[in-house]
Amino acid sequence: MNERRAFINAIAGVTPDHDVHRLFIDWAESQVEDPRMRKLFMRMAERSGIEHRWSVLAPPDGLPHDRPGGFYHGPAPATSTRMRCYAEEAPKLALAAIAKLKEQVAIDRVTHLVVASCTGFVAPGIDQIIARALGLDNVERTLVGFMGCYAAVSALRTAHHIVRSEPEARVLAVTVELCTLHLQQTQEIEQLLAMLQFSDGAAAALVTAEPGGFEMSHLFSRNLEDSAELIQWKIVDTGFEMTLSGEVPGRIQHALEDEGVRRTLFNGWSPDEVDSWAVHAGGRSILDAVERGLELPQGALFASREILARCGNMSSATLMFVLALLLEQPDVRKGVAIAFGPGLAAEGFHFERAA
Repeated sequence: MNERRAFINAIAGVTPDHDVHRLFIDWAESQVEDPRMRKLFMRMAERSGIEHRWSVLAPPDGLPHDRPGGFYHGPAPATSTRMRCYAEEAPKLALAAIAKLKEQVAIDRVTHLVVASCTGFVAPGIDQIIARALGLDNVERTLVGFMGCYAAVSALRTAHHIVRSEPEARVLAVTVELCTLHLQQTQEIEQLLAMLQFSDGAAAALVTAEPGGFEMSHLFSRNLEDSAELIQWKIVDTGFEMTLSGEVPGRIQHALEDEGVRRTLFNGWSPDEVDSWAVHAGGRSILDAVERGLELPQGALFASREILARCGNMSSATLMFVLALLLEQPDVRKGVAIAFGPGLAAEGFHFERAA
């Protein structure tokens, strides 16, 4: 019997219209009273490798001021207000990504919908809202929530398993995150630097058994020891409070230097076989740590750095953007996708261009 296979046939990503990166830097600089800390923040902001970050929240320069959420419109709103904004804006952004996907590939006969989203809660769920808008009344739905930056791997892994168990399945996998809803008023440099990374975005992919795009294989998941406290999300009265320790890059580099972790990562492939890397663009220091930990040549993470510059860290949507960019490169043949998130955990898979 032939081995059952699953392919990411196509991926499309979208961001909102409002570029808020410089606006956030100006706002954050004004929050820090200590001149020494303010200078440190600005130096780190300039070294971030980020040029643009996007938000569903309109900035105040002549644009409407009545959108709730974030700090661009006065006092920090309550979590309930932010969740109302999520319920309105997240489905719109997800549907925009699906519409862009339809420009590449037909998404008729979808049998399953897998949605990953970690920046909001609404019931009926965002998966149901998307399905209703698409007229998908008879599909199986799966919602991946609160897994953070590696949730795209979980969504694609779920699609992979569905397709391999049901070869006729056509799985629509969607990631959508509105990270900018959760800005917090603080003078803590570590929190401000964490918020400096995050952006809004959505992506959609079609996964089927039909050869085309990237074949997925060698799925892996690995928890890194003694690191559970390094990445945390807490629900507070003013949204989701992110803790992103400055120790994360060093811990990742140390883990990737471990032979056991490398065996998990390469999973039967030799390093020489891998010509491409899709690494979640969690920040410049994360990408630097991966390069050093795996001793990768300069330029190996070009796709991740490009997405970081264009879009910032869109949590679960980011890896999908990186994979979409690699799909456009005809010389990409065999690669490893990997994302890091709460746990601290590394999740990923191998991808190979369909013959």
